[in-house]
Amino acid sequence: MRKTLTELYDSRAAEGGLRADPAQHAVLPQLEQIRHWLETHADRRVGLFAGLFAKPLMPPKGLYLWGGVGRGKSMLMDLFHQATDIRQKRRVHFHAFMQETQKAMHAARQKGVEDPITPVAEAILKDTRLLCFDEMQITDITDAMVVGRLFEKLLAGGVVIVTTSNRPPEDLYLNGLNRALFLPFIDMIRARLEVVELESPTDYRQHRLQGAQVYFHPSGKVRGEIDAIWSDLTGGTKGAPLTLPVNGRTIEVPRFANGVARATFWDLCARPLGPGDYLAIAQAARVLILEDIPQLSASNYNEAKRFVTLIDALYEAKVRLICSAADEPERLYLEGTGAFEFERTASRLREMQAADWGA
Repeated sequence: MRKTLTELYDSRAAEGGLRADPAQHAVLPQLEQIRHWLETHADRRVGLFAGLFAKPLMPPKGLYLWGGVGRGKSMLMDLFHQATDIRQKRRVHFHAFMQETQKAMHAARQKGVEDPITPVAEAILKDTRLLCFDEMQITDITDAMVVGRLFEKLLAGGVVIVTTSNRPPEDLYLNGLNRALFLPFIDMIRARLEVVELESPTDYRQHRLQGAQVYFHPSGKVRGEIDAIWSDLTGGTKGAPLTLPVNGRTIEVPRFANGVARATFWDLCARPLGPGDYLAIAQAARVLILEDIPQLSASNYNEAKRFVTLIDALYEAKVRLICSAADEPERLYLEGTGAFEFERTASRLREMQAADWGA
């Protein structure tokens, strides 16, 4: 017998898979209404595909669920996505989706298409009735100038959009270049999606790490512990690469799921990345698992400098850091050029181990 989202949620809570939260519970009936409509109507042609003379069958409003980090937004969306019994659905991180969009638009331009958004939207509409976006945030002007027109076509085509975000719609692309051109998109969100704040006072991601070890050394013997933390924070998913646009190019984090990024020191510090790249990572992830930090010295000075810059970006953004390293923070960089300056980084690494860091 089909269970409602509320029943599924309550079952997980009873089994200890999650901690019941009144604020989370209150969102479930809205998601259930969307789920019911999709399961009843998803196979019928809607919007742009309704035909010339047929009356379009338009779906209910989607949902824009926002609130502080670790409140359970992604968990609720994943519960909804997994339980919605239709084939034409997709769950994707917003950054990854926009990167795909930019790539597809570039390919369309190469073919001489005058308006590349149209074929991109049409490709999505062919087999998608539900789009679930995790962590909508817009910091790149290229995305800001595209997202409004793309969403307009998707919504007109009958796609239901459910998205999470750490901020209300009015704070998207805040202080961005030419932001006035972006404001109609905010109005569209308000008109076509129910905007709901998840007002839970508890940061569950932080709760799971409360009192837990987050700095491991030596790094060679702790892979099992790191894997266990990743599994706990992401719900056991494998994760997927996260591609981030930065100043007209892209950077990639090897694994990302549920707001948690995972990479090695060499992934992020052996490549020629700079402050803007690390800032983009800090904005996209609420937790970073960084593995295999080596002993630092003059022999890997450039990598050490990038590591310092990365830690500064994570520190300022209050990103939770979980890492494995060759030694304790104070013993990572003992001699050579940069050793004195590294003392501040060691202090920050120590501070970021505190149970209430990022709270």
